[in-house]
Order: sequence, then structure tokens, then C-alpha cells
Amino acid sequence: MLRTIDLRGAIVADYRSVLPRAEFDVAAAVEQVRPIVAGVAERGLAALAEYSERFDHVVPASFLVPAEALAAAEAGLPAEVRAAFTEAIDRRRRVATAEAATVPVRVELGPGAIVEQRIVPIGRVGLYVPGGLAPLASSVLMNVVPAQVAGVGSIAVASPPQAEFGGLPHPNILAVCHLLGVTEVYAVGGAQAIAMFAYGVPGLCRGVDLVTGPGNIYVVAAKRLLRGRIGIDSEAGPTEIAVLADSSADARFVAADLISQAEHDPLAASVLVTDSVALAEAVQAELGPQVARTRHVERIRTALTGRQSAVVLVDDLDQGVAVVDAYAAEHLEIQTRDAAAVAARVSNAGAIFVGAYSPVSLGDYSAGSTHVLPTAGCACHSSGLNVHSFRKQVHVIDYSEQALLEVAHVVETFAAAEDLPAHGAAVTIRRPEVRS
Repeated sequence: MLRTIDLRGAIVADYRSVLPRAEFDVAAAVEQVRPIVAGVAERGLAALAEYSERFDHVVPASFLVPAEALAAAEAGLPAEVRAAFTEAIDRRRRVATAEAATVPVRVELGPGAIVEQRIVPIGRVGLYVPGGLAPLASSVLMNVVPAQVAGVGSIAVASPPQAEFGGLPHPNILAVCHLLGVTEVYAVGGAQAIAMFAYGVPGLCRGVDLVTGPGNIYVVAAKRLLRGRIGIDSEAGPTEIAVLADSSADARFVAADLISQAEHDPLAASVLVTDSVALAEAVQAELGPQVARTRHVERIRTALTGRQSAVVLVDDLDQGVAVVDAYAAEHLEIQTRDAAAVAARVSNAGAIFVGAYSPVSLGDYSAGSTHVLPTAGCACHSSGLNVHSFRKQVHVIDYSEQALLEVAHVVETFAAAEDLPAHGAAVTIRRPEVRS
């Protein structure tokens, strides 16, 4: 089912040039969402109603979800589902609380010359929760919990309205919002939701400072278009998993994990990197019957047979590590002998799942880690969503007169070297001999 890319014995200058990836043309989508974003900016509620009818085929009675609907959604949760949501929230909050720990930075460069770093939470954030192929209630807690722990004072959530639920977002999404104490929830989806957060809509929603959360290509395009007016977390592409495995791996486990990510989206990428031909053949044999037993057979089959998915054969684990580092997967599983030691050698991955009993689906829900992770190779320079994503660092400079005078010549000289004499003059004017 998976195509094979054989890198054994190959001399490749840059593995990224030969590894599979989905086509995801955000630039083209930007032009499609540009009039939508402009419409929301110019016409507010009327534009939201128009786009809701066009794209979601329902116009909510109220774009702001009523408090009683949030409470009813939580009250309607089956006990087992409520317990699962609560446990996942608790585990993510415990990890986020540990993430939040910071050591205050205060450097005294000389008598009266002090620089401090102040950690300041973002004032207001808009969190987007997809509701298309799957209602990702887990994305609510993955966005809200770190924002709350970071100290964000104002949190708004948006998720597409669903015709089958009377124009409200999926009840599970509303229930998790209520469990987390989020009261500002909007039944708005797609690019129009990002535009609403960026510009605000009079009488409905105040603009935000930062938008986070995954979405389809149109959500990503709107985030790209509006970046600068708002901060964004990332431009998330289709989800992806890479599994680095050797002959010790259980083919049933590997196949199940590849299928689990393919279930997300027809563009989802599932990549197995292995030095074992026998394992590769065993995984291929497992895929057929396991896929046949799933609910979303066509979606999964499309993803696994797409250009973005493959088995990559390598000479040994050294080459395997180099390949997965180049691929920089959103999710990377290590199913090898001494998996922890192999994982420690990997630099580029959104999250690393070590050993046979740390599947990606654990991280999607209840590991305590974040599941909002960099895709499309961005793990080589970006991190997953965490408490620090919702904070900014502000340097506070406090120099006395004497401390300034001790470094005044340096500033004046540097300013002259850059041909910015007024910069130097702003220091010179503070010299006692000039003031007097």
C-alpha cells in the first residue's frame, strides 16, 4: 500500500529533496481567502452570516454561543467521556505548569546598570478549533490550558457551526470549553473566524493579539495573510507521522500507528524509515487488513497511497537518524532497540515518542504533552504550542546617570559608525558638562 523509497547505498546531499511530502499550496489559497478576510473587515456580522451560509450551510441564531448551550453540552457528556476529557485536561495542565517555571533574569552590568527580563502574558488570544472531518475537542484543551497557565487574561474560542447541531459547534467542543471555564465561544469557522479575531466585529467580538490552533488550508492562508496585524503560532499543514524502526519493532504496532495519522486527512503523511526489509514487508502486509477494519477506509487508503506517504529503506540506524532529522516530522516514533538512546540523537521533530508503548495517539489526547506541533519540516526551527507561546519577554533597562556616563563614549562611537548622529546626541546631551 505504501510506495517504497530505497536510499540504501545512495549518496544524497540533502535528504529533504527525496523524502515524501504533501502538496500544500498556501500561496494560492491566500488569494482565495483575501476577499473573505476583506469582507469580514468591512461588513462584520453581515459577512459572517454570508460566509457561514456559503461554507457551513447554516447560520447560527447567535454567533456567540450562549452560556446555557455550553453548560448543556457538558451536562450531556457520558460519564466515561467526561472522565476522559477531565483526565486529559489534568495531565496537560500538570505538564504546562512545569513548562511555566522561569528563572527571573536580572543582570547588573555595573553599579546602577541593570537589565531585567520581564515575562508578560499575551493580553488576548483567539483559539481556533477545527470541526471539519473530525471535531477536535482535544484541540480545545491543547490551546486553552497552556494559555490559562501562561496567565492570558482574555481567551476566545472559535469553531465552525454544525447544521446537525442547530448551528452550534460540536457538543464535545462546547463541553470541553465549559470544563475549562471558557465562556467566550463563537460558532464561526474557516478564514472568516481568523478575520473576526484579527479585525474584531462590532457588537460581537473584540480583536485579539494572537491566534493559535490548527485548521485547513484556508485557515492557514488567512493566518498568513493577517500575520503582522496579529501574531500566529504557525502555518500548520497536513498532519504527519514518521516511524523510525528496526527489526525489533512489532509490525502490527507500526502499521496501526501509520494508519492512525492517515485517519486525519487524505493529505496526512505516514512514513516508515527502516533498515529492515523484513519489517517493511511485514508492515505492508499488516496495512491491508487493518485498514479494512477501520471506519474511514477511503480517507486512510487515500493518505497511505498518496505521494506524501512511503516506506524509506536505509542502510542502518545511523542513516535512519539522518533521514528523520532531515524530514523533521511533526510526530516521530522511535521503535528500535534501545529506543531512548536513539531518540536522544534526534534533533528535529515536533514531538518524539519513545518505544513501542508511546504511540502518537497517546500524545494526541492524554500524554500531557502538546499536540499542536510544527508540520512540513518546520520542526527544524519551530516548537510545538506551549506556555511560552502565550508569553512575551520584555527587557527593562534601568541605568543611573553614572552608569550611562560610563558607557556613553561606546554609544556615541557606535552611533557615529552607523551614521546616526542623533542617536549619539541623545546620550551626549545628558553629559554634565553639556547640560551645564
